[in-house]
Amino acid sequence: MTTKPKIIVLDDDPTGSQTVHSCLLLMRWDVDTLRLGLQDESPIFFVLTNTRALPPDLAASVTREVCHNLKVALEAEKVDDFLVVSRSDSTLRGHYPIETDVIAQELGPFDAHFLVPAFFEGGRVSRDSIHYLILDNVSTPVHETEFARDSVFAYNHSYLPKYVEEKTQGLICAESVERFLLADIRAGSFDRLIQLSGNQCAVVDGETQADLNRFAQDVLRAASLGKRFLFRSAASILTALAALPPQPIAPEKMSQYVRGGKPGAVIVGSHVKKTTQQLEVLLQAEGTVGIEVDVAWLVGDNANQSATLLREVNERVYAVHTSGKTPVVYTSRQELTFETVETRLEFGVRVSSLLMDIVQELPSDIGFLISKGGITSNDVLSTGLGLTSARLLGQILAGCSIVITSPKHPQYPNLPVVLFPGNVGDDDALATVYTRISPQNSAE
Repeated sequence: MTTKPKIIVLDDDPTGSQTVHSCLLLMRWDVDTLRLGLQDESPIFFVLTNTRALPPDLAASVTREVCHNLKVALEAEKVDDFLVVSRSDSTLRGHYPIETDVIAQELGPFDAHFLVPAFFEGGRVSRDSIHYLILDNVSTPVHETEFARDSVFAYNHSYLPKYVEEKTQGLICAESVERFLLADIRAGSFDRLIQLSGNQCAVVDGETQADLNRFAQDVLRAASLGKRFLFRSAASILTALAALPPQPIAPEKMSQYVRGGKPGAVIVGSHVKKTTQQLEVLLQAEGTVGIEVDVAWLVGDNANQSATLLREVNERVYAVHTSGKTPVVYTSRQELTFETVETRLEFGVRVSSLLMDIVQELPSDIGFLISKGGITSNDVLSTGLGLTSARLLGQILAGCSIVITSPKHPQYPNLPVVLFPGNVGDDDALATVYTRISPQNSAE
């Protein structure tokens, strides 16, 4: 029996923990906080870097800072056996290869880095090195979806070796990428893994969790013999590497964490089409009241408008809460256009800043909080709630994590917070989560 390495996940938004449970999510990466993660009993912990919301140079510097501090923490805790995962979006949006390059420079050398974008709970699978999104039983190559047209992270290829070539601007050519196909994985990959060296780029298929479980067994066996591997992945490989037992509290029973049987609050920042569809269904659910934030006011130099907007939203939130209902605060849905990627990201920061001001002024006795959108969720944890770390309880719906704040939190002790990615679930998913955690449920 080989010893299990500590799995250290640098997560570019806070939704990568969407397939595991009972571990720590760290919102800070100073040495002492990282040591908490290394000391924790769980085989896995997450450092929420939120780099997907940052421009490339800042994403690189944050990743470098985490790795610097991680080296110190690993030495202090005398941890030699670890795996590093750069967790990112299952639809291939994110700062690749910037983040894996920095990790390799700081924590390497590695024998290989693996792209494993499969995320089964979200309907993302890879076959013959082509990455697909499955919707209504139809498999669509991801380059044909809205995600490939992302204003910051656009791409043209679903065939992963070509995606690598595109993103590395030809530094890694498609023909040089190692391909672990379904047949290879199911037959066993150990002999090939042992042969890898020189930070070889490899792409990994996955059609079911069993595929990645098998691949992870071979990876862990190779790692126990001294091979050093780096991962750029979505969430499903984490389930396989951590090999956790079922979560202690069933998703349908999560309402037991609601504070005082009180209504909660919902914050919706994500703009993808799926979120908008889910929002429409949620606003029809009993006990919810929509509060739209017109973010067009934040374009250009509108600091005064921001203060006015904040005051108006707060007044409406308190009125809804006082009436015993759950306010659903959502950003206006119209798609705004920007001249540059930088101005798009700057506007995103401005919107997030307003949303976090709203979170900080929520009624202190809310029963729960649902945060919709990856970047929004990261900001809710680190800025809105000011957390250093949070304990992951598990999943309230496939792909949707629920964490709980510390009993010592000055404003919201023991508050259950749902981290709901923008592009997960069917049209009813947000309403389902609301129903599962709303106080009507907790009385049953």
